[in-house]
Order: sequence, then C-alpha cells, then structure tokens
Amino acid sequence: MAAYLELFIAFLGAFIAGGINALSGNGSVITLSVLTELIGLPGTLANGTNRVGVFLNSIGSLIGFYRKGNSGMRSYVPYILPVVIGAVAGIVVATRVSNAQFMNVFRVLMVVMLFVILVKPEKWLHTTSGKSLLPQWLTWPAMLLIGFYGGFIQMGMGIFFLAVTVLLARLPMMESNRIKVFAIGIYTGISLLLFSSANQISWPIGLTMGAGQFIGGWMSAHYGSRMKGAEKLAYYVLVVAVVLSVLKLFGLF
Repeated sequence: MAAYLELFIAFLGAFIAGGINALSGNGSVITLSVLTELIGLPGTLANGTNRVGVFLNSIGSLIGFYRKGNSGMRSYVPYILPVVIGAVAGIVVATRVSNAQFMNVFRVLMVVMLFVILVKPEKWLHTTSGKSLLPQWLTWPAMLLIGFYGGFIQMGMGIFFLAVTVLLARLPMMESNRIKVFAIGIYTGISLLLFSSANQISWPIGLTMGAGQFIGGWMSAHYGSRMKGAEKLAYYVLVVAVVLSVLKLFGLF
C-alpha cells in the first residue's frame, strides 16, 4: 500500500475513533484494526503506535470539555490516581509480552459488557450524580484493575471505566467521560515514553492518527457536550462501539 494512502486511511480511521472516544469509548477497536489489518503493522508495534493517537485524542477532548466550563478534576482524584498507577503497571507488562492470550478473556468481557448496557438503558442516562453503589474500599482496587487493563491493551478501557463510574459510582455519563479522558491522557503520556524506549512506535503513522483523533475528540467533546440529550447520544455511541467490538473480536466484522 502506498505510503500516502496508508496515512490517509490512518487519519480517517483515527478521526472517527476520536469522536467515539470522547463520547463513550472503544475507538481503539477502529484504530487497532486499521493499524494491523489495513496497514499491516505487527501487533506489538500497533499497540504502541495506537497510544500516540490516544494521547492526542485525550488532549483534544479535554480542550473541548474545558471550554464548556468543565475543567474541575480535583474531586475525582480517587478515580484518576489508581487508574494511572494501574496503567503504568499494565504498560510495563505490555512492552514485554504479547496480548494474544489476553484477547480470549477480552472477548468474554465484551459480550458481558454488551449485555450489561442493553438490559436497563435508563441506568446509563441519569444526568445528575446519585448515591454511589460502589463501596469506598472497592474504589481503588476497581480503578487499579481498569487502569492495568487500559495500560496493557487500551481497547475497551473506556467502556469498563464508564461501567464502574456510571453504573456503580452513579456519576452522569458526560461527567464520567471528562474523568476518563483526563486519566487516559495522563497514563498515555507515560506510555509513550515506555513504548518508545522499547521501539514499539511508528511515529509517522502515530502522529497522523494523533492529528485525526485530536480533531475528532475536540469536535465531539465541544459540540457533543453542548447538545440537548448529550447523555443519550453518548449511550447510543457506546452501544454501537461495543457491538462493533464484539463483532470484530469474533471475526464477524
């Protein structure tokens, strides 16, 4: 495939993924598919290259949310800090082993997640914070595990994060999205250093995808968060992202 065509496909796929990541999560199912199946990068190289776009996507999303007046993150440290710590551990593991074995577990988890979000949609659509169903002593272990998973493979991390913060901690989805992109931005910045030191990043492709994800993330965060019914839109995007992920993981897409 010609180099310019590769870059165009990378940018287009990243732009779409960036929009999905800002509103829900799992845009990496698109970017990883582009990197491995259309461009032909090895899995480990694709895993590292994908983080460039994820990082810039997080920055673009945060700028969009910030300009909407939603920049306060101090009260969410109990969610953000353990995610970052867990992610660093996951990143270290990812630079040393293949993720092939973990994909078998991921297939099962994504099917379970699809069932969870489809059974009672109204649980995802509340717009104000409610009483948390997540015991305080479980918050750190849950966020550490989610962070480890995000650091290790990234794909689907946003969905698991939203499941905990929206369904259990009872935070509104758009609020949870802001916390999510902040946490992902921090640990993905660290991941770039670790993956780069392991020579697992293709920078020309990664930066091209980063530009696409930055623009897609900014547009979704800036305009999506201003739309009436933004919570409902985020939910529908989440459902589509999970369905596509399940189809992809079982070779049906």
